[in-house]
Amino acid sequence: MGNERIRVVITGMGAMTPLGETPEEFWAGLVAGKSGIGPMKRTDPAPFPCKVSGEVWGFDPTNYMDVKESKRMARFSQFAVAAAGQAVKNSGIDLDKEDRERLGVVIGNGAGAFDSIEEQARILVERGGMRISPYFMSNMLANMAAANISRLHGTKGYTNTVVTACAAGTQGLGEALEVIRRGAADVLIAGGTEAGISALGNGGFNVIRALSRNNEVPAKASRPFDAGRDGFVPAEGAGMFILETLEHAQKRGANILAEIIGQGVSSDAFHQVQPDETGQGPARAIRWALKDAGIAPTDIDYINAHGTSTPINDKVETLAIKNAFGEQAYKVPISSTKSMTGHALGGAGGMEAVVAIKTIHDGIIHPTINYETPDPNCDLDYVPNKARKKTVDTVLSNSFGFGGQNACLIIRRFVS
Repeated sequence: MGNERIRVVITGMGAMTPLGETPEEFWAGLVAGKSGIGPMKRTDPAPFPCKVSGEVWGFDPTNYMDVKESKRMARFSQFAVAAAGQAVKNSGIDLDKEDRERLGVVIGNGAGAFDSIEEQARILVERGGMRISPYFMSNMLANMAAANISRLHGTKGYTNTVVTACAAGTQGLGEALEVIRRGAADVLIAGGTEAGISALGNGGFNVIRALSRNNEVPAKASRPFDAGRDGFVPAEGAGMFILETLEHAQKRGANILAEIIGQGVSSDAFHQVQPDETGQGPARAIRWALKDAGIAPTDIDYINAHGTSTPINDKVETLAIKNAFGEQAYKVPISSTKSMTGHALGGAGGMEAVVAIKTIHDGIIHPTINYETPDPNCDLDYVPNKARKKTVDTVLSNSFGFGGQNACLIIRRFVS
């Protein structure tokens, strides 16, 4: 059955990140080991222990859409629309020549418009309910990133929003893979987006002690797998892609960037916010992704880790990789993009899929920066502090979210 399935390829990508507003800028920063984390600007951090963040610094939505459109969208939608526009252009697809009922959108998003919800709640309390923005209901909903992309690009087919916290971007791409495999679309705009940096978000994560308190040197706050890690750094951003059937891409002469060959999704069924310390949940998602792709652990050349820099998550992810890979776990290089970007929640999986493709193309694995003190519970090869040259054909990308939601994606170099 596996060889008969429709093959799904990536033909375009776009990115809005703390290290730049294109995939190329993003990738250059990662390879250089540059941090995109700085003092928090999106909201006043003074009342909270965490005062740093990974923001899309200087983002101007009017560079990507007209002023009226920008005012009607929340920031997470703006990111998605901007990155999707890049992906469409990068793919070379002429949407006017396509059957629009065979075009769709699948986006992963964790929380919708946290910033808008906070802003309008203040207006409700301070000025009354009838002063709430008329755009509030249509910009704060999690599905509006997909809706706006669909509206602006005229896609009239399958549309969905995957809302699985930090796993959403990766699971959104996995869902898009399945939609195309089952013949429901020829082309999908897919990825992940998030813009949750706000007093509400900062407070909510701080009170459960999920965020880093290493504020003195922001660039060193995110320390995945290091013994001194103390929490994740809140971030924002998006990664968007054009997914097509191989047949459709070849017929139009597209430049194929990579192929998605497997995905796996599981649940810890354990706790609202803490991962199961045995690592069994994410291990299942990894194993199922490998099974879906029809490959063995030895076929994985690189793992882009979830790697959030929280004490429990990094230990659990290490256990999960060992559980799924056995002794091979010690032989495969692993790195955490979040060491340089912070954790963009539902946007992280989209941004990290860009990393997977760039790693394959350039034969360079970006480092996990700030890895200074080894943790005996995290004893794998995390590519510490310096990029590494290596031929990479197949990448596993991990994303694990609140609620025990686990999603994994396998991306491979395209071979016709």
